[in-house]
Amino acid sequence: MTRPLPLPLVGALRGNIHDLNADRRWTGEELTQETLRRARSLSQIDGTQGGVFAVLHANSLEFFADLFAIWQAGGVAACLNPGLTDEELRNVLAHITPVAILTAERDVPFTEIPLMNLSRDRAKGRDMPGMAAGLDDPALVLFTSGTTGDPKGVTLTHRALLARLALNRAEIGANVLSRSLSVLPTHFGHGLIGNALTPLSAGGSLWLMPDAGLAGAARLSQIIDTNAISFMSSVPSYWKMALRVSDVPAQDTLKRVHIGSAPLSGDLWTEIANWAQGAACVNAYGITETSNWIGGASSTEFTPEDGLIGRLWGGHAAVRSEAGVASQGEGEIMIQSPSLMAGYLGRPDLTQEVLEGGWYATGDLGTIDAHGVLRMTGRAKHMINRGGMKIYPEEFDLLLERHPNVVEACAFATPDPISGEAMEIALVAAAGQKIDQSAVMAWLKDQVRQEAMPARLHVLDTIPKTSRGKINRADVAAHCAAQTGG
Repeated sequence: MTRPLPLPLVGALRGNIHDLNADRRWTGEELTQETLRRARSLSQIDGTQGGVFAVLHANSLEFFADLFAIWQAGGVAACLNPGLTDEELRNVLAHITPVAILTAERDVPFTEIPLMNLSRDRAKGRDMPGMAAGLDDPALVLFTSGTTGDPKGVTLTHRALLARLALNRAEIGANVLSRSLSVLPTHFGHGLIGNALTPLSAGGSLWLMPDAGLAGAARLSQIIDTNAISFMSSVPSYWKMALRVSDVPAQDTLKRVHIGSAPLSGDLWTEIANWAQGAACVNAYGITETSNWIGGASSTEFTPEDGLIGRLWGGHAAVRSEAGVASQGEGEIMIQSPSLMAGYLGRPDLTQEVLEGGWYATGDLGTIDAHGVLRMTGRAKHMINRGGMKIYPEEFDLLLERHPNVVEACAFATPDPISGEAMEIALVAAAGQKIDQSAVMAWLKDQVRQEAMPARLHVLDTIPKTSRGKINRADVAAHCAAQTGG
C-alpha cells in the first residue's frame, strides 16, 4: 500500500506549477503522480531511507517531483547548483557521499556515484515501505559556501521546514499566496522555501521564471497581469534591473512583494513600493540557517529606511554584546526559532560556533528597540553578498594561493550598483614569477561558477597587514582603490 504524501506536500495537491521558460504546466494531480512514480524508483535502492540524494538540476517541474519523491521515500535532498564546475561538484559530492545523483542531462564522469534521470526511469511494482522519516530527521541540505573549500551544508529537519512554512503562511495568508511568481533559482533557500514551498504548501499555484535575465525582467509586468500574480519575492539586484526595463502592472492583482537575501536600501524599497502600486512591499530578513525568512517590515506599516528589518514572524530575537544577551540594545543579532537548522552537515565544529543554548548567532550587527523592531547596522563576518549569492573570501584566498604563480591572495568586497557587492582580489606573485591577470582569470573559470568570478584582480608587491601581522580586508580594499584611483 502506498503511504500518503508527507505533510509539507499535502497542500500542493490543489495547486499547479507552471514553467514559463519551457511553457509547460503540471496540475496538482500530475505532480502527485510524478512524485509517487519517482519515489517508487527511489525506494528500490539500498540506502534510500535516511540517505542523501544530490539533486543536480533546478528551476523545473521535474525538480519538484524529484524533491518530493526523495521525501516520500524517506531520503534527504541535497539541492545543488547545477552551474557548479566539475571541481566544485567533486568537492561537494565527496563531502555528502550521496546514495545517487538525480540529474536531467549533465554527465558526471569523475565519480562512481550512480546517476539517475527519474524522468526516464519507469520502475514498476513494489510498493514503498511505511513512513521512514521522523519530524526531527534531516529533510534538506542547502550549501551556503564551501564549494571551493570546506563545504558548509545547512541541514534542515522536517520539523524546521514545517515550522517555517506554517509561520510564513500565517504571516502572508493563503489568499495572497494563491498565485505566486518565482524569479529565483530553486536550489537557493530564498527561491525554494520562501517563494516555492510556501505557496505550494498553502495549496497555491506557482509560476516559475528563474534565471530569465534582462529579457525576463522586461516582461515582469506582463507576466503579473496575464497570470493574475498575487505574490512574488526576489533580491534587490533583480529589482534594480526590473525597475529600469519593466512597465508598471496594469492590473490590480499583486498583493505582496518580498525583497530579501541582501541589504535593501530605503530608496530602492520606496521605488519598488511605488512600482507595485499599493501592494505590501516587505523587506524580509532571513538566513538559510533559519530555513528562510524569520521576519520583516512592510511598507504598509513602516516608512522604508536603510537597515530596517522589522519584527520576527515567530520565535525570539536578541542582541549579544560584551554585557551579555539582551532583548533590547545593540550587538550581534541572535535568533531563537522553531525553524533553526540542525547544524552544518558533517561540521560539528562550525555548528558549535553559531548554535549555543538554543540561540543562533547570525554574525549580523544590529539593534532592537523597545517595540521589538530590529535594525541591521552591519555584518560581523567577511561574507560578500552578491545579489543574494553568498561568497566567502577566505575560500578564494586559499584557492588563488594554489595557483603556481601566486604566493598570497586576499579577496574583499567592493560596492556594486547592480548586485550590491562585487568581489575583487589582491594577489602577490611567487618569487621569480609574474602574474598574467588574463591567464589567472581563465584558470579561475575552470574552478568556480560564473556568478562567483571576481570583478577585478589587483597585483601588489605586498598585501597590507596590521601591526599584529593580520590582514584587514577593508584596509586591503582601500589600498587597492588608492592604487587604481577607484
